[in-house]
Amino acid sequence: MRAERLAHNLSQTELAEKVKVSRQTIHFIETAKYIPSTELALRFSKVFDKSVNELFWLEEY
Repeated sequence: MRAERLAHNLSQTELAEKVKVSRQTIHFIETAKYIPSTELALRFSKVFDKSVNELFWLEEY
């Protein structure tokens, strides 16, 4: 998420405003301390014009 945000020249605050969450939520997602809801993942998808699968994936065990 951080790489995508930086590629779009957005601060955490700017991205948070676009997807209607707090800056802290963006921080927690970027540091893998929070997994976004389906609705929030879809908002990110729209902002970045990428599929949810391109933005989020499961780590192999």
